[in-house]
Amino acid sequence: MMTVDIFKTGTRVDIATVLANKDRRAAFQQQALRVAPDRTLLSIKLNIPGPIKNNEAITFLFEQGIQVLSALLKKENIVVQQLAHWQGVTGNELFLQTPISARTVKRVAASFEDSSPLGRIFDVDVLDGTGHSWSRTELGADVRRCFICNRPAKECARSRRHTVVELQNYISDLYQKTLTTKE
Repeated sequence: MMTVDIFKTGTRVDIATVLANKDRRAAFQQQALRVAPDRTLLSIKLNIPGPIKNNEAITFLFEQGIQVLSALLKKENIVVQQLAHWQGVTGNELFLQTPISARTVKRVAASFEDSSPLGRIFDVDVLDGTGHSWSRTELGADVRRCFICNRPAKECARSRRHTVVELQNYISDLYQKTLTTKE
């Protein structure tokens, strides 16, 4: 089966636009926590390398991954309320809140990121009412692993061990596999 390059379509995004969206996300998170400081906030997005951050195929991967994460949350009796769903050139983002503790939610999020093929490309930030973003290591979980070589992901990102094309090829392959299992 020949892999389709899903990064051939979409709007190219520059770093200034990505950084502006990061600021927008942080402001939204702060506002959500101000309004409901007794709630845990989930901020969910994809880790997409390169200038194309969104298109039909990437949105499909996001939606499929959200279905997997939602099923895991439901299995753990974690009821969530959707606050916002952003769909733009910088990618899809979903913001959820729950009365369940951040520790419990982060445990499920880390399990999703580690055990689901789609979860490997997701970034699920879990913030408690104080705005503290829970890390995997606070739970005793291992650091996030690179989806190419399984080394610590931050190590690969910092050293740029893999090219953007290698990372995009992995995601294109994941799209092909996900699409095939849905047919």
